[in-house]
Amino acid sequence: MDTLNMRTGGEGEPAILFLHGLGATGAVWAHLTEAVPRRVLVPDLPGHGLSAPLPYYSFETLATAVARALPDRKPLVVAGHSLGGVLALELASGKYDVEVTGVLALGVKVEWSQDELGRAASFAARPPRVFETQADADQAYLKVSGLLGIAPTDPAGLRETEGGWRLAMDPAAFGVGVPDMTALLAAARCPVVLAAGEHDPMSRPEQLRALDPDAVTLAGLGHNAHVEDPSAIRALLERLGV
Repeated sequence: MDTLNMRTGGEGEPAILFLHGLGATGAVWAHLTEAVPRRVLVPDLPGHGLSAPLPYYSFETLATAVARALPDRKPLVVAGHSLGGVLALELASGKYDVEVTGVLALGVKVEWSQDELGRAASFAARPPRVFETQADADQAYLKVSGLLGIAPTDPAGLRETEGGWRLAMDPAAFGVGVPDMTALLAAARCPVVLAAGEHDPMSRPEQLRALDPDAVTLAGLGHNAHVEDPSAIRALLERLGV
């Protein structure tokens, strides 16, 4: 199934495509999409929320699924968080028949240890865990998506199943791999803004500045800066003409 669950709204061009991170859903962008004077497109990525899983997860297969789900081929600004930031850069390469006029890549993890890769592969190989109660599943969703303490659970992020509740996320998505950020940045056919929260443990500002000296550090914010302070992200989008 190619069609993704897609939230849409607003008016004005170019539209903004918002792409969430691993484990979350498009709901993480809710406060920001209400504040931008543009048409907005907000999918649940494959294997997340109400969108169907993929047979195989890579940055290319995810970007292809997103491109196929777009309602038209009008120009877009793409804002992506973490995994979504990588996909935003993929879409900006020109390989997917999508005209991207600007990219905001927020909180992208660019350095991976062997231990981190091993843990990701282990998660990807496991069947979905079933929790006895919805409350337990809520907590698991918030931990996996990094939203514990800063946002409520999106009901679309859970599934009721035999024996209890599980996350809607397909565990196999953990096997997506490591992005070649140098190549992605070089291939982008539009302006790119890289940014990370000052206290983001996954995407250190100094790591981003090694890729782009103009990378932005968002003072006082963590990995989910778009949830913690949507106005800070709104200001970055203004750099891209939004």
